[in-house]
Amino acid sequence: MPEQKIRIGLIGGGGNMRSHVVSRLSCIPEAAIVAVTEPSEDALGRLFEAAPALKKLPTFAEHEKMLDAVEMDAVVISTPHTLHMKEIADSLEHGLHVLCEKPLVCSVEDAKRVIELRDKTGKIVEVSYQRHFHPAFRYAREYVQSGKLGPIHFISAYQCQNWWNPQRAKQWRADPALSGGGQLNDSGSHLVDILLWVTDLVPKEVFAYVDNRDARVDILSAVSIKFDNGALGNISVVGEAAIKGMDEGEYIWGKNGYLAITGTGKPQLTVWDPEGRQVPDVELSAGPASPDHNFIAAILGREKVEAPAECGLRVMQLTEAVWESAKRGEPVAVKS
Repeated sequence: MPEQKIRIGLIGGGGNMRSHVVSRLSCIPEAAIVAVTEPSEDALGRLFEAAPALKKLPTFAEHEKMLDAVEMDAVVISTPHTLHMKEIADSLEHGLHVLCEKPLVCSVEDAKRVIELRDKTGKIVEVSYQRHFHPAFRYAREYVQSGKLGPIHFISAYQCQNWWNPQRAKQWRADPALSGGGQLNDSGSHLVDILLWVTDLVPKEVFAYVDNRDARVDILSAVSIKFDNGALGNISVVGEAAIKGMDEGEYIWGKNGYLAITGTGKPQLTVWDPEGRQVPDVELSAGPASPDHNFIAAILGREKVEAPAECGLRVMQLTEAVWESAKRGEPVAVKS
């Protein structure tokens, strides 16, 4: 019996999409890329250098033309953040499944609209939150959900990165009309998402300070959070850090101990019991290899969607509250 192929259109052809293609989609036998939308000839050239087989495919400067011209089953979106809403909506209305880079969209209103369109069309919408597929985070979620940690009463997380630099200042991420916000809405989106995904805590109120560091978008964010179960927490996003790469840590305290997840790339998990002793021999089981693998498997009915649109909504609910609190200089309720 022939192997079923999921025909995929790419919306965006920049560096992040090259990672999708080379490191993930090309490794999935059931995935077949059939068209590309990318307005920049330079970006297309670099994409074709990385994946020469794509040169023979039809290419478009506008995603609407690709959706009208090419028979597809799904799209993968990796474009400036504020473009996501229209690209997702147009794709769903063409009857296509959607895998979208973070952030899903840039407002709570748009996130709710995406979910409404998804439910109306019956198609899959997944956010490319890769931490959902790392064994350390999967174990942490399972540990918390099992009740072993007990009721959570405090969480703390930080992310630091040389995000704001002279090169970045010239790119679209520094333009709020395209990025929708600064580091909190970019790589910080991963940090917010994974905390909420691992714990299932629901933010109730936030108080935040934000420093733009002479940029037009947020660079430094200091956030205090009160959750609906009474737990407290804080999130620190440091977008002006004199380091190479990124550093990150997530800490979760419960009645029966705490979890610490530190580092990026290959995060390290530590589990502590009530006496402060490290729990030995933590076995980390791998889930799907990536959001792309899970996306294709979900379309084929083999797996559940591990990072649904609701994850994007929860991130934007907290993110919007942070921006509003920093603007007003007072605590702000998180929109439901």
